[in-house]
Amino acid sequence: MFKKLIIVFLLASSFTFAQVLKQDTLQFIDYKNPFWEEIQKSSEDFLKKPVVKQLTLKMDFKGKDIPKSIDEFTKVWYNDPVSQAWTNTCWDFCTTSMFESEIFRIHNRKVKLSEMWTAYWEFIEKAKRFIQERGNSLFAEGSQSNAVNRIWKKYGVVPEESYTGLLPGQKFLDQHKMFEEMSNYLDYVKKNDFWNEEVVLQTLKDIMNHYMLTPPDKFTYQGKEYTPKTFLNEVVDLNLDDYVDVISILEPGYWKQIAYDVPDNWWKDSSYYNVPLDAFMDAIKGAIKKGYSVALGGDVSEPGLYSYENVAMIPDWDIPSKYINDKSRQFRFSNGTTSDDHGIHLVGYEIKDGAWWFLIKDSGSGARNGKAKGYYFFHEDYVKLKMMVFQVHKSAIEDLLKKFKK
Repeated sequence: MFKKLIIVFLLASSFTFAQVLKQDTLQFIDYKNPFWEEIQKSSEDFLKKPVVKQLTLKMDFKGKDIPKSIDEFTKVWYNDPVSQAWTNTCWDFCTTSMFESEIFRIHNRKVKLSEMWTAYWEFIEKAKRFIQERGNSLFAEGSQSNAVNRIWKKYGVVPEESYTGLLPGQKFLDQHKMFEEMSNYLDYVKKNDFWNEEVVLQTLKDIMNHYMLTPPDKFTYQGKEYTPKTFLNEVVDLNLDDYVDVISILEPGYWKQIAYDVPDNWWKDSSYYNVPLDAFMDAIKGAIKKGYSVALGGDVSEPGLYSYENVAMIPDWDIPSKYINDKSRQFRFSNGTTSDDHGIHLVGYEIKDGAWWFLIKDSGSGARNGKAKGYYFFHEDYVKLKMMVFQVHKSAIEDLLKKFKK
């Protein structure tokens, strides 16, 4: 009897132990419900409006003798093209690139500078003006080439390696959410008459520091410690007052300095040297031929500009070349078909069949579509009709500047 009890106990224990070992477990799966997905897709397709494909009007370049490669051009030195990605800071990229070329031309030094440093402090300056004018000053992403000079004079500048504006692991610059947040905050400031400059500016800095990190107060470059101001003075070493902006607009009258009446000139700068169109073009050609690069600003929303061909021309069904003059240029600026929408860096030239072509370094995304990544080939007619303003070292256009009254 005792032996039977032991056997029964052992069997019961074994059964209990086996039960413990065979407990149910769990799993994590990528659960799908195909029939529900089919229902959703069917409903969405039924409610979806038919998409009418919109075609874009562009010039047909078949048979046109256009440049095929950047190697055809006589070039100044410049850093390789970089992308502005999801920012509207072309003005910053093209002018920074021009100053990099100038550092090499004057000092024979190759330096890559931070565009995002300039953009950061330009936002701060725009916000200051917004506060001082109680919301009646434009707060936007665009600006002008001479904003770079102004920012560097006040804040200095840093090399790109010290401030990229990129978050850890981020491949491309992206400021669209940051700008939306900043704009919404300033809308709140205006709506509530909250004009405490210190608080508002610190809030905007906090937003930017979150999206593009905090710009450095000091840094090490090639084994030496700098501040932004000492780096500007010792490494960049350019006299920023030596750079001038030239424009050609018929309406205000030529041979005087004027304000460029576009939203991106938000601080109402009136130092632009206004010259006739032929003088404008001669100045650009003379500058690049003498080895000076040029920061250009103007309109790139034309059917003769096609990124997949890396080319910008004016088709004769728009306006024949012989009719491109001061009047046709002013007409387009006055009716808004020529706008101030992009900044680019002119870095080379070629003369084909008596016509000038300019090599353009472009930070915009479209410049990456063609074979020459980061470039366009601009025919002189396109510059003549659609490029409104340029910045260059004053020694490149000394004869032009002499014609202005002191």
